Amino acid sequence: MTVSQAEFITATLDANKPTPDGLIGPNGAPAGKRFDVYRNNVAVSLTEALISSFPVIYKLVGDEWFRAMAGVYLRNQPPQTPLIKDFGAEMPRFLRSFEPAQQFGYLPHVARLECAMRVSYHAADVAAIDPAQLGAFSASDLMKIKVEFAPSMALVRSRWPIFGIWAANMKDGPVPQNVGENVLITRPEFDPMPVLLPAGAATFIEALQNNKSFGVAFEAASRATPEFDLGTTLGPLIHGAAITKIHEG
Repeated sequence: MTVSQAEFITATLDANKPTPDGLIGPNGAPAGKRFDVYRNNVAVSLTEALISSFPVIYKLVGDEWFRAMAGVYLRNQPPQTPLIKDFGAEMPRFLRSFEPAQQFGYLPHVARLECAMRVSYHAADVAAIDPAQLGAFSASDLMKIKVEFAPSMALVRSRWPIFGIWAANMKDGPVPQNVGENVLITRPEFDPMPVLLPAGAATFIEALQNNKSFGVAFEAASRATPEFDLGTTLGPLIHGAAITKIHEG
């Protein structure tokens, strides 16, 4: 009897499922115990991968809660590719509907930040511009340019203090304030670097991501946040090696 791939995967990821019929060991006997060992090793490996990918969530909820959640996650969101770096991509969506997580409304937002940092880590390398290129434009010409960003750059906007939560757990930062925060992720060297954005910066950067000119992005940010400051917004982009190309208007 041939075991289908779907049946094998389902049984591998769910300890409550019986050993698929047709699985036999080297001696020709049913491979029940061998399969149980294999199944346990797979579950442990995938759980450890999630702990590695979501260290902040792991610290927030604790080992027991996280491992129980991981068991449900891997049954509902099994790996879709052989690349372990891709496993966990659905965590933000999963946590929004996971009943035990409903009392922690910030968890899906923290998961979004951690997913973005993982994507940034594995993104392709692209050389950044020389910052002097921006300084060479006049004020009026600067407003006409458009830019391209590094694949490793990401913008995460949230109504929760996601940067404060991350910093408190990963950098021994202060207790987060109950305010929404927008975070820029860049990778100037080897590891992703999250930066808390000043007021209006997320609107400006998002407009640039949508292929708007500096001028259009500046107007949008200034309308949304009258105190928007272009200099403090460009700083993290330049220091984070996030701008890779300039298109003159």
